[in-house]
Amino acid sequence: MSLDATIYVEVDTGGKESLELVIYSCNITHNLNKMAMEAGIYEELWHPESIKAEYAKDIIEPVEEGLKKLIAKPEHFEKFNSPNGWGSYKHFVPFVEEYLKELKKHPKARIKTGT
Repeated sequence: MSLDATIYVEVDTGGKESLELVIYSCNITHNLNKMAMEAGIYEELWHPESIKAEYAKDIIEPVEEGLKKLIAKPEHFEKFNSPNGWGSYKHFVPFVEEYLKELKKHPKARIKTGT
């Protein structure tokens, strides 16, 4: 199981339904959910709808704060590495950094996740 996060915009093409134009998409193992919880960014990354976050701008600040926590205490967060080797601090931090960069580039874009 994994997290699929997408940043997208809806485009009215004149048809019956709008078109979703994907700006950015990423995937990471669900085994990092405990690390995300400890950093305070689980809902923002895995279930933004649960905190009524619909747009990138809605989660930029908490994701930024969570990233600061992750970077400040690597030894602490490495305790949450997956015992089976699928999901580690060294992969999670770059994932969060890249996702945050894209959120900041497109604050008015919509966000959605799936597993």
